[in-house]
Amino acid sequence: QVRLVESGGGSVQSGGSLRLSCAASGFTYGTYSMAWFRQAPGKGREGIAYIDTAGNTNYANDVKGRFTVSQDNAKNTLFLEMNNLKPEDTAKYYCAADNPLGYDSCSGSWCFNFWGQGTQVTVSS
Repeated sequence: QVRLVESGGGSVQSGGSLRLSCAASGFTYGTYSMAWFRQAPGKGREGIAYIDTAGNTNYANDVKGRFTVSQDNAKNTLFLEMNNLKPEDTAKYYCAADNPLGYDSCSGSWCFNFWGQGTQVTVSS
């Protein structure tokens, strides 16, 4: 049974930093592509950072240069380093796993089979 558990969210001021973690279990880590999504109140779930099984990464334009996705296969953990946070980054952040079609073919939330429960990030101005 695949399980994804996010942690590291919190409240920070504009310009601050946070590091999110996603602890994965129930599958051989490194065999699924992974991603971070976020969802703000009243908005859809948007993909912001992706990493495939080869370690290739992709980012949404509004986080590029500020956020970095990485993973530690030995610790079965996905990370999202977030710097220079802005109030518009306020959202619930979700870890996702297993996109059989791959980022180039499919990058929406419907492309991923497994999800965590999310962790809240709040950025104040």
